[in-house]
Amino acid sequence: MTQTDPVKAPFHSGFISIVGRPNVGKSTLLNALVGEKVAIVSPKPQTTRNRIIGILNVPDAQLVFVDTPGIHKPRTKLGEFMDQSIQEATKGIDGLLVVLDAARITDADQRVVQDMRGMKVPKILVLNKIDLVHPQDLLKPMADFSQAGYDAILPVSAKTGDGVDILKQELLQRLPEGPAYFPVSMWTDQTERQFVAELIREQALFALQEEIPHGIGVEVLTMKDMSEEMVEIYANIFCERESHKRIIIGRQGAMLGVIGRKAREGMEKLLGKKVNLQLWVKVRPDWRNSAGDLKTLGYTE
Repeated sequence: MTQTDPVKAPFHSGFISIVGRPNVGKSTLLNALVGEKVAIVSPKPQTTRNRIIGILNVPDAQLVFVDTPGIHKPRTKLGEFMDQSIQEATKGIDGLLVVLDAARITDADQRVVQDMRGMKVPKILVLNKIDLVHPQDLLKPMADFSQAGYDAILPVSAKTGDGVDILKQELLQRLPEGPAYFPVSMWTDQTERQFVAELIREQALFALQEEIPHGIGVEVLTMKDMSEEMVEIYANIFCERESHKRIIIGRQGAMLGVIGRKAREGMEKLLGKKVNLQLWVKVRPDWRNSAGDLKTLGYTE
């Protein structure tokens, strides 16, 4: 190095897990932090089923966020897989975000806060959904958690973006020196095929009745480029009952048409091409407890 060579700033990087109870807005927060749609979102709990990575590249740093399913008591093999994903996502990390719904903090949330306080990494407690509460109502939970052993307590709204930049700065200050783990052009480790399946499931979650979405899985059969402007995608939607199949298809195919149209819009934005999407609905009784079906749908290896 000569005197005219610039001094290069050290590079910082790290893996940061996002954990919390179902429906507290973890996936919406991940998307807000990365600035891209990495994870599907819906108002229904247990939208996220597996570990999802989102990557934020900034000058001299790379933050790798790991979104996780909501912490819950598993009742199926799929639930056990989701629980295992959470456990794996909290190993070997460099930071932790514990997310609460500021508008509704339950005893179960309190237990999550206590369970995670022993993690020997920088920890930030995130009070999300502050757009739904009066600022005065944040004073009590911030005071209640002030002695919980976290490095910071930050109110944010992942939906509006309020407080997200402050959260990024808090994380950047705590990142260790390290390499870039992913190319700077990447914002997720998901394949296009995985993302396409999730986009279909997302629209099913929005469209269908409360008892059905948990029993839905999506298998992408083929993705074939027909030209530079067109891709053809065939996919199966799994459900567990014949009655659910009829609801998913709808009268004269109306419901399936809505799901397909909305999913196709997301795919065309993702892929930058026109999409010819063909969907079929298949009944697979109790697939959430079938090792073979879980493997087919990418939930187990």
